[in-house]
Amino acid sequence: MTERKPPGVSFESFVDRQIRQAEERGEIEDLPGFGKPLASLDAPYDELWWIKGKLHREGFAVLPPALALRKEAEDAREAVKAARTERQVRDLLTEVNDKIRAALRRPPPGPPLKLKEFDVEAELAQWRESREAR
Repeated sequence: MTERKPPGVSFESFVDRQIRQAEERGEIEDLPGFGKPLASLDAPYDELWWIKGKLHREGFAVLPPALALRKEAEDAREAVKAARTERQVRDLLTEVNDKIRAALRRPPPGPPLKLKEFDVEAELAQWRESREAR
């Protein structure tokens, strides 16, 4: 735990002393990124760098819900191509269809959804054809 700065001691000397003591104890060498350059050193200054970093680390989406669902539908279409079984295809499409159905009933804020549910049987037929072509 960090000790409080005693009265009458300048802030800079107080911080410098804490850093020096931590170095002597070897506590700084175990920190992640020790000895590596700062990733954003050459990037232009951004006031919200820490907020953006936190959102990225926490996995928050920055897209409006309608666009995020469109992206998820595109990703599902790509995942279908890589699926190994019909069950996987059905599960992927059913999950996305449930979200699309909910969004169509109650449109999310933001840009128009411009999506319709996947026709699972038609997608499966295409998937089978692509498998046979290989």
